[in-house]
Amino acid sequence: MKLRIAIVGGGLGGLGAALFLRKAGLDVTVYEQAPDLREIGAGIVVPPNMVRPLGEIGLADKLLTFAVRLDAAWEFRRWEDGHVLFVQPMGNECERLYGAHCYVAHRADLLTLFQKALPEQQLRLDHRCVNVNQDEHEVELTFATRAGPEAKITADVVIGADGIHSTVRRAVAPKIDARFSGLCVFRCLVPANKAPNMALRPVQTLWLGPGRHFVHYPISGGQLVNVVAVVPAGEWRTESWTADGEISDLAKEFEGWDDRLHQLIRSASETKRWALYDRDPLERWTVGGISLLGDAAHAMLPFLAQGAAQAIEDAVALASCLRSADRSSVRHALQRYEEIRRPRASRVQVMSRGRGGADHLPDGPEQRQRDAGFAHGDPLRQSAWLYGHGLQVNARELEKNAGMT
Repeated sequence: MKLRIAIVGGGLGGLGAALFLRKAGLDVTVYEQAPDLREIGAGIVVPPNMVRPLGEIGLADKLLTFAVRLDAAWEFRRWEDGHVLFVQPMGNECERLYGAHCYVAHRADLLTLFQKALPEQQLRLDHRCVNVNQDEHEVELTFATRAGPEAKITADVVIGADGIHSTVRRAVAPKIDARFSGLCVFRCLVPANKAPNMALRPVQTLWLGPGRHFVHYPISGGQLVNVVAVVPAGEWRTESWTADGEISDLAKEFEGWDDRLHQLIRSASETKRWALYDRDPLERWTVGGISLLGDAAHAMLPFLAQGAAQAIEDAVALASCLRSADRSSVRHALQRYEEIRRPRASRVQVMSRGRGGADHLPDGPEQRQRDAGFAHGDPLRQSAWLYGHGLQVNARELEKNAGMT
């Protein structure tokens, strides 16, 4: 008999895992608490280490129908006048080094792509996981539904892909304390016809200034501009992508900055706002027939733009480990999955903490030294430890990066 695999959570990580498990010939069902599948959020970077695996399941080429391929992954600008500090060319050089391009996309478009690739019967909506129990043979899940009484199912494997506030994680790891970073994020979408022309280019632009930074790039085939602003949180402590913020509060944070940035802000009709919390890597992901994936396993700060990519890396490893497993060996296979993925994902999680401080330097000697250092940098090759993960071609050249392999 085939393994019975249940995935809790129908976001990018959960659906991505289901697709890779199906490709490996495994029986999988995704349980999602929402009555209809929709991704909360806006823009997302789809880096080469995410694009390559999507190619293995036939989805990479379909990114072109909605995603924007970056000509430059990073364009750094000075806060007060937009002076360009550094531009990192991407395009063909990124493909040459890493076997794939780098894209930016709307999360909802990416989720729709995944959903269309998954047979409808393998996705169960309106199933909110409320309890997880297991014995030496199987795992039992209890779901609350709006449509009727609680539902129970049993499975050989349960994968918790249910996000930062994971229910499944409670059955695996001790409660982890979230540390407040002191920062919060504003996020909004601007229609392209209202945005300044410089924001429509296929470029990810980062404006650096004292205590804060501002990012924008086009998504949805260039129809929208995604805006992300990281600022001191003040009294804001809500960690939710659905919490509403105020455009006026966002504008106040960037008083005195280049007017093109304010044109973007003024063109937005609404903004979301959430506080950034940091978490230490988990000591374990797996207990018996239960394991974790994506944010449930390694919630990270957004400064490396690797959250979704790491979830897809998880999915690839999980499918590889479970491909040949049976009921007698499946728990060993889950431990092997953790052995492969936890060190890598934990490292990315820790490294994601380091970017904010350098981006927020006040004007002065350290800021001038940082800006001067851009001229000697090569972020594309320095990102080999991220973008080149698992890649064999050009290995010798990639080893010449900043020593991070």
